[in-house]
Amino acid sequence: MNELPTPTLPLSPVSLPRGSLHRSHHSDAAPRRSAISVAWASRQEEVRQAQRLRHEVFATEMGARLQTPLAGHDIDLFDDFCEHLIVRDEATGEVVGTYRVLTPAQAKRVGSFYSDTEFDLVRLRPLRERMVELGRSCVHPDHRHGGVILALWGALAEFMVRNCLDTMIGCASIPMLHEGVVSGDVAASIWAQVRRAHLAPIEYQVRPRLPLPVEQLDSSLAVEPPALIKGYLRLGAKVLGAPAWDPDFNSADLPMMMRIGDMPERYRRHFLGA
Repeated sequence: MNELPTPTLPLSPVSLPRGSLHRSHHSDAAPRRSAISVAWASRQEEVRQAQRLRHEVFATEMGARLQTPLAGHDIDLFDDFCEHLIVRDEATGEVVGTYRVLTPAQAKRVGSFYSDTEFDLVRLRPLRERMVELGRSCVHPDHRHGGVILALWGALAEFMVRNCLDTMIGCASIPMLHEGVVSGDVAASIWAQVRRAHLAPIEYQVRPRLPLPVEQLDSSLAVEPPALIKGYLRLGAKVLGAPAWDPDFNSADLPMMMRIGDMPERYRRHFLGA
């Protein structure tokens, strides 16, 4: 993401249609189950399929404002440097889930991680040689069930081990929508919950470049974190600090880190065969 001018966050609720703005978007709606396969994109057309799915979810479904050079596709400057993991519906051949992964070597080539544009990551410098960034996770609305997510996570874990990498970071989005209105109170309340049990040690904490003003917001709402964030936390992920605000997606982004060594043993056995 390019650096953005500092806007003014609406601290009082603003009425919007029901929905959510969520770059890592997954829903609890009743899914369609069918055979799936997971693979790394090896051709540009496969990457384009993932980018079309991202545009469908983020822009068409969720209403995000995307700046893209190709209509109907979610494309940014990091895409050409990333590995793209895709899940297909075997019956239709359609790409129904995706992640992109930026490796340490490719981050050096592009000049930064995407997360560097939202957070000051200077404290993570000692980890960068074996650290990858996960991003742009999304699943087609007809396939939002555990099988797609497990397929993605299993392939990611195998990729990490095969390439001798041990740390994953990324921005996990919180849609600032509650009962039909947009407000930072939702994100402030989730931040208040996760910081108590899942905040990383001080040596790994980072600072947002465009902070959500959590001190000015109501952090007492009884709301649950998005499903993807809850999944990361179950896998042993840590929250690296307070959320940043992304005005294009109207979401609050939590900086998160997951290290292979911190995964509970039952998950290491499942994903890594350890």
